[in-house]
Amino acid sequence: MLKLYTYFRSSAAYRVRIGLNLKGLAYEAVPVHLVRGGGEHLTPAYRALNAGAMVPTLVDGDAALGQSLAILEYLDETHPAVPLLPADPLGRARVRSLALTVACEIHPLNNLRVLKYLVGQFDASDEAKSAWYRHWIGEGMQIIETRLAREPQTGRYCHGETPTLADCCLIPQVFNAERFQVDLAPYPTIRRIHAACAELPAFAAAHPARQPDAE
Repeated sequence: MLKLYTYFRSSAAYRVRIGLNLKGLAYEAVPVHLVRGGGEHLTPAYRALNAGAMVPTLVDGDAALGQSLAILEYLDETHPAVPLLPADPLGRARVRSLALTVACEIHPLNNLRVLKYLVGQFDASDEAKSAWYRHWIGEGMQIIETRLAREPQTGRYCHGETPTLADCCLIPQVFNAERFQVDLAPYPTIRRIHAACAELPAFAAAHPARQPDAE
């Protein structure tokens, strides 16, 4: 069975949980707490599994894979029955572009280690940290909203009428935005797609509140 090292609030792990669920793949969830005890991801045992000391890590047999998008594409190649990428090259490029806007433009600036660095090295207050978080989410969300609203490939979901890699990335980012009280009113297309995804069991089961390590 596949084994996923995960943390309930990690948006990167959330992406992979959605992908696994969409594909109907059974997996064992192994919680890795990112705060307790200074961070379980920083232990030598976990670093031996994932040199980057980040979640998620997917273990498939003797192979251990890090980085959520690499994991999702691996799952798409090894379990293609429910594809997360379109069949045509332009469609695949568009979906990857939307997914990477989240994974490369929004998430890296707002992940836990960056926020801890802001506090530890620059003495950022909680108010300043939240303002930083909301600013970078707003920057990225506006790019995604503009594209989704004007590009004809947008359907019920980010690309057409079935969820893709783009939705796997977008929905966890909306969760993060809501957690930090970002005003989502300026992003009606994102909100519509979020509502459509929330109706699907694969997304509902992946939600942080439904994970075994949820607090």
